[in-house]
Amino acid sequence: MKLKGITDVFFDLDHTLWDFDKNSALTFDKIFKINNVNIAVEDFLEHYEPINLNYWKLYREEKIQKGTLRYGRLNDTFKAVGFKADTALIDRLADDYITHLSSFNHLFENTFEILDYLSLNYTLHIITNGFDEVQYKKLSHSKINHYFKTITNSEIAGVKKPNPKIFDYALNLANTNASKSVMIGDSFEADIMGAKNIGMDVVFFDVNNLEVDNNIKQIDNLIQLKKYL
Repeated sequence: MKLKGITDVFFDLDHTLWDFDKNSALTFDKIFKINNVNIAVEDFLEHYEPINLNYWKLYREEKIQKGTLRYGRLNDTFKAVGFKADTALIDRLADDYITHLSSFNHLFENTFEILDYLSLNYTLHIITNGFDEVQYKKLSHSKINHYFKTITNSEIAGVKKPNPKIFDYALNLANTNASKSVMIGDSFEADIMGAKNIGMDVVFFDVNNLEVDNNIKQIDNLIQLKKYL
C-alpha cells in the first residue's frame, strides 16, 4: 500500500545502498597486500565481521570512541585468528582501511533504478553513522551523491542513530518534519526503531529476511520500495 503525505525519503548508506561487506572485503585484500600481511582474507573476515558489528554497537551507544573502534576491531580479530600484529601495523592498517575503503563502490542491486524513480517525486536525503571523512567519498565515488539534497552523519550531528537528536538534526537540515518523512535502513535498532520513535514512517531493508513486527514494512530488494512510494 502506498504511503500518503510523504515528501522526503531518508536513506541509511552502509548496508542499505552501499554494499559495505563486499567493498570492505576488497579493501582488506588490498591493504593486506600493501602491508605484506600474510593471512587469508576469508579467514580474517569470518572473525572480523561479528567483532566489527559489536564495536559499532558500542560506538552507537556512546560507550567507546572512534579511535577505540578503529583499533580494537582489528586488534581483536588478529588475536582471534592467531596472527601477531604490533601496534604500528594495526595503526597503519586502520589508516589504510579508511583511505582505500571508498576506492571500491559496489552498490546493492537496483540502487540507481530506485533512486531515479524516487527522485522524480520525493526529496532524498542520507542519515548515516559512518565517519565523516569517508562517507562523502563513498557517495561521490559511487556516483550517487547528486541524488541527495542533504547528508547528515553522526559526527556532524554529535550523536548517533538511534538517538532522536540525529533524526531531528536531519529533519531540520532538510526543512521537513517527521510526519512527511520515511526512513529506509538495514539496522532495526538504529534506523527503524530510531526513526519510528520520533514519528517517522519506516521501511526495513533486510536481505536476511529477519522476522520482525508485522506492522513494520519490510523489503529485501530496493526496487520493492515502489510498493510503498
